[in-house]
Amino acid sequence: MASARLLHTMLRVADLDASLDFYVRVLGMDLHRRQDFPEGRFTLAFVGFDRERSSAVIELTHNWDQHRYEHGDAYGHVAVGVADVYAFAEAIAQRGAKIVRPPGPLNGDPSEIIAFIEDPDGYRIELVQRSADWGVG
Repeated sequence: MASARLLHTMLRVADLDASLDFYVRVLGMDLHRRQDFPEGRFTLAFVGFDRERSSAVIELTHNWDQHRYEHGDAYGHVAVGVADVYAFAEAIAQRGAKIVRPPGPLNGDPSEIIAFIEDPDGYRIELVQRSADWGVG
């Protein structure tokens, strides 16, 4: 099992262009690859902060004929580590990010600084303050 690693998490998105704008322009991820599958009527786009070969990424799946999704109550969030939650949240808010839980201490653990944002499809993304020893910053 030592040779296994997490590759990606898939999110279904209604408007791929809006999602790519959010993940690339607003959050600062790179678009690693995008491919249309005409026979299946879907497009896949892979975005992330680091190279796909060495880091987990997000797969955005756009089904051409599906324009709305129900998240259900089992989905939680994707977490992103940042060096300074306050500064990061302020910067992405200026680029249009929807902040749904402003930066501040986690209830029950004041040493953990977090915030929550939403992507265009309403998926929650937790911003978690992490230091350089986590590979952030």
